[in-house]
Parts: sequence; structure tokens; C-alpha cells
Amino acid sequence: MKIISNSALRAFAAQHPQADEALQGWRRVMEKNSFSHWAELKAAFNTIDKVGELTVFDIGGNKYRLIAYIRFERQIVYIKAVMTHRDYDKGAWKP
Repeated sequence: MKIISNSALRAFAAQHPQADEALQGWRRVMEKNSFSHWAELKAAFNTIDKVGELTVFDIGGNKYRLIAYIRFERQIVYIKAVMTHRDYDKGAWKP
């Protein structure tokens, strides 16, 4: 899958250096695989949820959240937000 864009991951990691390894690990898994549909993605990432059309990934053992819009037919992942669990709970990211 192609990620749009890795700069969101780097920007978050610049402010939260302890998140970098987990975020780049997520990126590598996504880029090395193709997922045809939600069930395949869920099999690879057990701790994901759907919120409307968005997918919420639990990153770093529940410390961070990555919100993405995934176009399975085009194999593209659009990163909407990367945030701490605390910021996620505030809900400002919701559509």
C-alpha cells in the first residue's frame, strides 16, 4: 500500500520521539503488504477500529492513535491524523 504521507509520521515523531519506532514499524508493514478489504487489514492489525469511513490504528501499545482513510481498491492510505491517546479521546479529529 502507498502511504500519503510519511511526513505526518515524521512530524509527530519530532514532537514525540518515543513514538518514532512504532510509527515507522506500522509504515513498513503497510508498505510491504496489500490489503484487499477490511477483514485482511483487521487480521494484520488486531487493534484497529472503524469510525465512519476512517480507520483508527492503536500504535505503540495504546499510547498513540493513527487515523487514516484507506482506499483498498487503489491501495492508498491517507493519514488524517497522528495523536496521543489523550488527544484522541478529546475527539476533535472526528468528522
